[in-house]
Amino acid sequence: MDSPAIQVCGAVKQFGSLQALAGVDLEIRQGEFFGLLGPNGAGKTTLISALAGLQRLTAGSIRVMGHDVVSDYRAARSSLGVVPQELVFDPFFSVRELLRIQSGYFGIRRNDDWIDELLASLDLTSKADTNMRQLSGGMKRRVLVAQALVHKPPVIVLDEPTAGVDVELRQTLWVFIRKLNEAGHTIVLTTHYLEEAEELCGRIAMLKAGRVIALDTTPNILARVSHHALKLRVAGLDCLPAALQTQGAVLQDGMLQIPFERHAQIESLLAAVREAGAGILEVEVARPDLEQAFVEIMNAEVTA
Repeated sequence: MDSPAIQVCGAVKQFGSLQALAGVDLEIRQGEFFGLLGPNGAGKTTLISALAGLQRLTAGSIRVMGHDVVSDYRAARSSLGVVPQELVFDPFFSVRELLRIQSGYFGIRRNDDWIDELLASLDLTSKADTNMRQLSGGMKRRVLVAQALVHKPPVIVLDEPTAGVDVELRQTLWVFIRKLNEAGHTIVLTTHYLEEAEELCGRIAMLKAGRVIALDTTPNILARVSHHALKLRVAGLDCLPAALQTQGAVLQDGMLQIPFERHAQIESLLAAVREAGAGILEVEVARPDLEQAFVEIMNAEVTA
């Protein structure tokens, strides 16, 4: 049986009195597209830093493709490509020079064919001989992706890869990353754009205060949110009738949102709105989404 792409066992990380990781256990299979989600301060970046060997765990262990990130660091690091959240780059080199230097860190020489393929896939070919200082923020982020992939790692970690970038880059990036995943690469994604995680990730782990509080397939996590929502733009409704209050409806600025579990309920809900004397201007049926599930899971953890 193949070893997991990533195996985290009892990961604890202390920064003085702050516990950034509080015993994380996580196993990501080879070939998965995996989402790692959580609010700011949940421990995602700390876990990624430990995974990349940039920080040493206080307790526990992490393996990448079966290689311990401490005792077998060289093999673990060669198996991993990390696209960091921050725009970190060397301002003295062109894009191609930077990718050649990055290749050299892994003992790889004369790989211009792969570099050319990366540049083309990330729409960087025209910028190959441009100094990094002259690139826009979006172009610099593309170069970070190319740097992470230049040694063809089987495991790729994307830490907020589309934060603050334009729609064109986002689409270009996801087409390329999906292609890599289809070719067998394991992808780990952290993002605050939950619609991206919902669309791309087969499984998701949610972190809070250094702990994994949810770990399941994306459909199963969505199934935790039991209700759909009937969204109506209404006129002439100043307060909610009792029948809608008991249903958990919310009225704000002319928008009425009513949760429901079965589509057969829609007819009676619309009738209740009309009986309240409201005019219905717009109707939308919204299915549960990952953002809704995320909020409910995080809030349930607070009240548990």
